[in-house]
Amino acid sequence: MSIVKWNPTRELLNVEREFNRLFNSLGSRFGLMESSDIEEYENAVWTPLTDITEDKDNFVLRLDLPGVNKDEVKISYVDGMLNISGERKQEKETKDAKFHRMERAYGKYFRSFSLPSKINENKIDAEFKDGQLIITVPKAEEAKPKEIPIKVK
Repeated sequence: MSIVKWNPTRELLNVEREFNRLFNSLGSRFGLMESSDIEEYENAVWTPLTDITEDKDNFVLRLDLPGVNKDEVKISYVDGMLNISGERKQEKETKDAKFHRMERAYGKYFRSFSLPSKINENKIDAEFKDGQLIITVPKAEEAKPKEIPIKVK
């Protein structure tokens, strides 16, 4: 039998998950969210930590996915929503060793990000390196800041 550490915040997350499921099911009835996205969200056990940065040309998302194979990561972009999902498999316990503590989350994960409408969706790029997924979302030309020259009279 393995030791499971009780985490009170997990109970709060379960309440949040139930409320989100309720509101998402209402949203799907009115065409606000794809039912497949709701199902993936409800089945998710954990969410990868993410940093989002912006410069004048791109939005860059960096997701921590240690222990995940790049072939097990699914990325999709539909109607302004960037969805990342997959699964981190749990290591098998061997006969001559046993786990004393498990702090890393295993199982399915799902993250969804609402992106601005002015992006170049055909040039979204994803790279997986050293357990980190880096997604570069280029801005559309009309969304980039433009300098306005000042005329001297």
